Amino acid sequence: QVQLVESGGGLVQAGGSLRLSCAASGRTSSQLIVAWFRQVPGKERDFVALISWTGRLAQYADSLKGRFTISRDNAENTVYLQMNSLKPEDTAVYYCAADRVVSSGSAVTEYAYWGQGTQVTVSS
Repeated sequence: QVQLVESGGGLVQAGGSLRLSCAASGRTSSQLIVAWFRQVPGKERDFVALISWTGRLAQYADSLKGRFTISRDNAENTVYLQMNSLKPEDTAVYYCAADRVVSSGSAVTEYAYWGQGTQVTVSS
């Protein structure tokens, strides 16, 4: 089993930055593809970004390219999401997800492991 724990959420003013962390643990937490999704109440969970287990490949939702950066430290079993120039519409619960094999990588159904989520609120 794999456990994922997100942290780093909070309240920030528009234009500010936050860095989210996703810490993985468990006997089988190595060589995982890790993604970030976000969800606002009443809407579907949307893809934000993903990173391969080597860190060499990263993909982003088109609307977020240039503001968000995903990275990982495999020695610490942690994946990060650096969010810059935040906007009120970035307000959501952010979830990290992981699995060993994905197809497109942008669908919720492709990931077996999920964290509990961390709230990000951007005030105007």
